[in-house]
Amino acid sequence: MFFLLSKLFTFLLLPITWLFVLLMIALFSRKPLRKKRSLLLFGLAFYVFCNSFLANEFMRVWEIAPVAEDNLPVYDAGIVLSGMMTYDITLKKYQFMHGVDRLLQAIELYKKGKIRKIVFTGGSGSLTYSYIKEGMLIKNYLLRIGIPPADLFIETESNNTHENATFTKPILDKEFPNGKFLLITSAYHMRRSIACFKKAGIHVTPYSTDRQAGERKFVFDFMFIPNVDALEVWQMAIHEMVGYLIYKMAGYA
Repeated sequence: MFFLLSKLFTFLLLPITWLFVLLMIALFSRKPLRKKRSLLLFGLAFYVFCNSFLANEFMRVWEIAPVAEDNLPVYDAGIVLSGMMTYDITLKKYQFMHGVDRLLQAIELYKKGKIRKIVFTGGSGSLTYSYIKEGMLIKNYLLRIGIPPADLFIETESNNTHENATFTKPILDKEFPNGKFLLITSAYHMRRSIACFKKAGIHVTPYSTDRQAGERKFVFDFMFIPNVDALEVWQMAIHEMVGYLIYKMAGYA
């Protein structure tokens, strides 16, 4: 139930939902003043949420910045959080998503000897295809590219970040008592992830990937010309911020 309600609540708070509601009010309201105000708010909200400079500045504050891999000691395991792969049942092939940088960075760290083992945590995370377990997809993929089975530990039942932490803890306690762990996930997702693992009693060092915030740029087009890519960045940020607050209220973080 929590999984379903969190999905619904997050959807209601996304910028695209706000924009749609404001536009519908502006189009169908019979009161001229309400129509005018809704249209004005729609224009203002659209400009703010499509402003690359504002989106970038917000992400610079929210994200946990990445660290250079050269500065890392050796960790017993790198814990990789799900959200990067699905399976196309029609074409019968893997489909990678933007979060795949989490996996690519983990493989790179493993190959360089910065992490001795890879722990992947993630089940379905989907309301429609709950039987497709991302953990199993990742396991099959890593085995295909030559990662030894002995160096893989896969958790396949978690559906959210809270469960990623709580379902992974028994594996870590059994296989890596007193181990050192590197938590590998997207920079915008790291704040909530660290809180969940800390709540579960797992000490981790953050290793952020696929950072959304770039360098601060004071150029005209970046600061003033609307860009639809900024809307996606805002949606990521608000999704994570709302998720973090919900987890805090639920006692998950």
